[in-house]
Amino acid sequence: MTRELTGTSRRALLACAWCGPLTVVVAFTGWLIAGVLPVPLGASSTTGEVVDFYSSGTHVPMGIALASIGISLVIPVIAAITYVMRLGEPGAPVLTSIQAVSGTVTTVLLLVPMLLMASAGFRPERPAELTVLLNDTAWLLFITPVGPFVIQNVAIATAILSNSTTPLPRWLGFLNLWVGFTFTFDVIAYAFHDGPFAWHGLLIFWLALTSYAIWLVAMGMTIRHVIVARAAGRDPIPGVA
Repeated sequence: MTRELTGTSRRALLACAWCGPLTVVVAFTGWLIAGVLPVPLGASSTTGEVVDFYSSGTHVPMGIALASIGISLVIPVIAAITYVMRLGEPGAPVLTSIQAVSGTVTTVLLLVPMLLMASAGFRPERPAELTVLLNDTAWLLFITPVGPFVIQNVAIATAILSNSTTPLPRWLGFLNLWVGFTFTFDVIAYAFHDGPFAWHGLLIFWLALTSYAIWLVAMGMTIRHVIVARAAGRDPIPGVA
């Protein structure tokens, strides 16, 4: 697959690549405005603490809405990853397709919890039990469904490490394996209300958040390098034909 990039296609792909770090900036800004960061509600938070958080002002739903816009920028990143993976996958693009489908699912899994959190803050005068239910559902849905994320990482890593013609560097394959591994802890958040394995804990929320942010920046910037190199008519990775 060696189709040349037109000016419009090149600019569109570069914009998609920049959406990687832009997702991090916009989403983190929204969470800071809402108060989700730097100290998120925990699995051990009391009913009063949860209700107080969502009734503290309109900055909560508005900040979460901004974060949802940031998360939506993952969609262009997935499109750019799909394009670059297809460049180096001979024959049927099975791994590319797996990455595209699983990546799309991850976007939905990240967006729906934001909508639930924003809904909890939209009408804070509702019965406290309903607010807690919305909050618990949002956080557990945000943290625990790691299967599609891991599948996406493994598909990317396999495509890179098993194919010498890929324009993506080998270190990116190993990074994807590491990121996928960091997500595997998250499923045990159902069993803990406090400590490092609770949904707000070091090995669940903070490890996954950090690794996913690194992944978005690394994928976006590497794809940008590939697109710029192809537009200039040179191999993006030395030694790749």
